[in-house]
Formats: sequence, structure tokens, C-alpha cells
Amino acid sequence: MLHIVVLAGHAKDEPQTVLWPNDGAPTIRFRFGKFKSFGGFGGQRTLVFESSAENLTPQLMTGREFKIYFFDKNKVRIGDASIALENLRPAETVRFQTTTVVSGAPASIAVMAMSEVRTITITVNSVPQGADLHVDGKAVGTTPKVVTVGVGKHLLDFSMEGFRSGTFPLEIGPKDTSGGSVTYELGASALDTVELRDGTILTGDLLAVTGTEVLIKAGGSPQHIDRNKVKRILLTERMPTDSAPAK
Repeated sequence: MLHIVVLAGHAKDEPQTVLWPNDGAPTIRFRFGKFKSFGGFGGQRTLVFESSAENLTPQLMTGREFKIYFFDKNKVRIGDASIALENLRPAETVRFQTTTVVSGAPASIAVMAMSEVRTITITVNSVPQGADLHVDGKAVGTTPKVVTVGVGKHLLDFSMEGFRSGTFPLEIGPKDTSGGSVTYELGASALDTVELRDGTILTGDLLAVTGTEVLIKAGGSPQHIDRNKVKRILLTERMPTDSAPAK
């Protein structure tokens, strides 16, 4: 959507205001300050001007890209610049400095949206698999899991019994596409693990292994397991305790 505004006020150092979109309820208020020229070469010159963007909506605004086009008095386009808005809170205003190279004297300015808020899908995995996954505080299932996220910053929380929980910051850019993946390795297990041949996994403190059974304290109580049902045992490294001094 192209919205053209004549820059008549720039001669008086007055900021120019552009409401976007210009049809319906506006969601962004742009303000553009007076242009400052910093020399030029071969008919071109560099312009620097102060800009601001205000979020007029009650929602967080992120992943918005806009193109600013500059026209001379004959409506010929003589230059352009880009603006990206990320994580702009409701009623919040962000100020920034914009630099562009033009081939003439700007008489009007136009703003056009280059991208809208969008979502992508990404596969989230963990080592080991089967961890409970939360995205931005919301439970979405267990890993591996295909999740849908929007442009911006997110927090992935992983938890699994017997392992240290962890958080992974994920940032999706405006140009990212679906199909990517991220893998998080949980902290080392704080407990011993007994894996049975039927796929059952018990975590706890291994107490004893004999020729006929495995004894593990899991869930607060000792469990006696037929050794023939055990597929493998994973032991957690424990810090040695100091022995009592000899008397």
C-alpha cells in the first residue's frame, strides 16, 4: 500500500506525519523530521533525518518492514530507505535515524509496507527426546515437536524427569522461512536410569545389582526388578564423600 505525503513543512523544520494504512483504522503513526544534507557526488547527495514510529494498536507489533520512497516535484522517484519495526509495544514510540542517498531534492514521500506479521513452522527437538516443551509459557507437547511461531523473540522451555530443565531463546527474523529446526541438549541426568526391555524407563538411585535382580529407589520407594527385564543401566557420576579422618 503506497501512501504519498507532500513535504511542504520541511522548509519550516516541522515534522511530517504519515498514518498507515491511510484507509480504515491506522495502526502506525510515522513522523519524519527535517532532512539534513551531508554532501554528495555526481548529482547524488546523502540525506539524514530523524524518524519515529508509534504503535496505535493494543497488540505487540513485530516483524513489520516498510519502504520509504522519495519523489521530486515532478513525481519522479529519486531515492528510497527501509524501516524495520520489531517488538513495538502498544502505544509505544520508537525513534531512529534514517540515512538515504537521493538524486535530487525530495518534494514528497511515500510509505509502503514490505511485509506483514506472519508465522512459520519449525521443528523443536531435544537430547534426549521426549522432553516436555513449552513455547512462551504454553505447553505444546513433547519433543520432537513441530511448532508454529511468529516473527520476533520466543522462549522454549524444556523439562524431563531425571534431567536438568533448560530454556532456549529463539528469535525468528522477518525473512526466515518454514522448515528449520532447533535442538536443545538437556543437562546431565541427576539420577541413575534403568531402561527395561519393554521400553519403560525408571530414574532414581540405584541401590544394588545382584545376579537375579536390580534394586532402585524410584518415586521415593525401593523397587525390585527382575534382572532379565533390564535392557541397560545408566549411572550418574556422584561426587565422592570425604572419608572420616583416621583416629
